Amino acid sequence: MKNTAGLASIIKNSASSIKKMTGVSIGFHDPDTWISTGNYALNYLISGDFNGGIPLGKVTVFAGESGAGKSYIVSGNVIREAQKQGIYPYVIDSENALDNKWLQDLGVDTDESKMFKANAAMIDDVAKLISDVVKDYRANFGDMPREERPKLLFVIDSLGMLMTPTETAQFEGGDMKGDMGRKAKQLKALVTNCVNMFGDLNIGLIATNHTYASQDMFDPDPKVSGGAGFVYASSIMVAMRKLKLKEDEDGNKTSQVNGIRASCKIMKTRYNKPFEDVELKIPYNTGMNPYSGLLDMFEKRGLVTKSGNRLAYVDIDTGEQVLQYRKDWEKNTNQCLDLIMGQFKRHPLINVVTEEEKGDEDFGTDLDLDNVTEE
Repeated sequence: MKNTAGLASIIKNSASSIKKMTGVSIGFHDPDTWISTGNYALNYLISGDFNGGIPLGKVTVFAGESGAGKSYIVSGNVIREAQKQGIYPYVIDSENALDNKWLQDLGVDTDESKMFKANAAMIDDVAKLISDVVKDYRANFGDMPREERPKLLFVIDSLGMLMTPTETAQFEGGDMKGDMGRKAKQLKALVTNCVNMFGDLNIGLIATNHTYASQDMFDPDPKVSGGAGFVYASSIMVAMRKLKLKEDEDGNKTSQVNGIRASCKIMKTRYNKPFEDVELKIPYNTGMNPYSGLLDMFEKRGLVTKSGNRLAYVDIDTGEQVLQYRKDWEKNTNQCLDLIMGQFKRHPLINVVTEEEKGDEDFGTDLDLDNVTEE
C-alpha cells in the first residue's frame, strides 16, 4: 500500500507538470465533435456516420487537382456547418481566392463575430498565427473542463501555395531555383506541431492541398504536392479528382458542361475503412445536393437493386418494397434515401466495420522529402 501511495503521488506531480507544458496532454482524446462535409455519403465514408464528417481536434486534408471542389467543400460547406454548431472558423487564405460574396452564396456568415480570415503566403507566418492563437486559447481556457471550452477550427486553403523565405528571396532576386525539399520539411513541421499543440483542446485543422499524377503504374493513386510529412500526422486524407458534369437538373444528358463531378477517394481515415470512394455532383447553378452519391453507394452494397426500369429497396422493418425511378431516388422522393440511411447499420447485407479494418494508411508516403516534386 505504501508503494502504491508513493507511485500515486509521483503521477499526481507529473500531471501537474504536464498541465504547464505546451504540446503535452493527459489521457485519451477521442473526437466528440464532428463537422459535416455537407454530403451524407462523404460523411459516412470518412467517419462511419452519415451525420458525422470531419473530427474536431484532429488534422484533415483534402487534396486534389485545381477545380476539383476542394475549396467548395472545405472553405464552403465545412465552414458553414461548423458555424451552425457554434464552432469559430479561423481561415487562412494563401491563394487570395476566397471572396466574400462566394462564401456568402455558400451559406457562410462572413461577419468577424462568426469567422476570422487572414491572408498569408509564408509558412512561417501561418505557423506563428496558429501558435499565438493556441497559446492564448490555452492561457484563457486551459483550466476549464473540455466540454465548456469554446470550439475553434483552423482552415488553410491551401498548403500547396504556402511559400518559404528562400522562395521569396529568389523571386525578389530574379533567380528562381526552387527550394527542393525544404518546403516539404517545413509543412511537415507545421502540421506536426499543430497535432501536438491541439492535444485535448477543442481545436481542429482542415486544409486543402494539390496533387499530381503518379508515375508508378503499380501505384496509380495521386500523390500529394509539397511532401508527405503532413500525411503522417493527419487523421483523414481525401483525394479529389475533377470530372465533367453533363446533365441538367433532372438528370438528363446534355452536351453542355453544367458543373463538375467530384470523385472523392478516402485515402486515409482512422474511423472507417480506407480506400472507399464516392462521386459527388456539383452543378454550377444549384450547388451540391447533400444526398448526392448516396444512391450509387447503396447500389454498390446491394441494398438498392434493379427491377425492370426502376430501382427497388425492401424496407427491413415492414417488408414492403420501395420501387421508384432512378431520378426519383436521386431526388430523395418520399424520403427514400433517408429510409435507407436510418436502417443502414441494421441491414443484414451490411457488415459492421471492425477496428482491424479501420485504416491508418500512409497515403503518398513513398515520396522522398528531399527530392519532392513541387507544383
